[in-house]
Amino acid sequence: MIGGVSVLLAFLAQVMLVNRLPLPAGGAPDLVLLAVVGAALARGPAEGALLGFFAGLLVDIMPPTAHLVGQYAFVLALVGYVAGRGAGGPVTTVVLCVLMAPLLAAAVGGLISDPRVTMSTLTEQVPVSVVYTLVVSPVVIWLTTRDRQARFST
Repeated sequence: MIGGVSVLLAFLAQVMLVNRLPLPAGGAPDLVLLAVVGAALARGPAEGALLGFFAGLLVDIMPPTAHLVGQYAFVLALVGYVAGRGAGGPVTTVVLCVLMAPLLAAAVGGLISDPRVTMSTLTEQVPVSVVYTLVVSPVVIWLTTRDRQARFST
């Protein structure tokens, strides 16, 4: 329940605030991705994949969408599963998932001949977004895993 709420809050913050900020180099952090990773770290691979699928579906259907419905749902479901496995510890898992998500999205886009997937996108926009996402990751991961920490401390 808390995982779904944190993903929904991250989604609203992404759509209403972050995507509207004129950040340098044109990128933006992916708060929904981080919320899925944090919730998956707290709940495990099955719930992480399920939450990732529904979060991705929400992103897919929210206008203005420029890709096929289900594309980001697939990516976030895989990311949620990998994050839920948590191999290598939380920091390594977060970095792996933040790097994996845009590359996996680009690979899926390339498979379905998405015209937005170009070499310049991969070399210019993706690295900027990854850096922004990694910069805000400690705060978002801490917020999404707080309920797990509270459960274990009592």
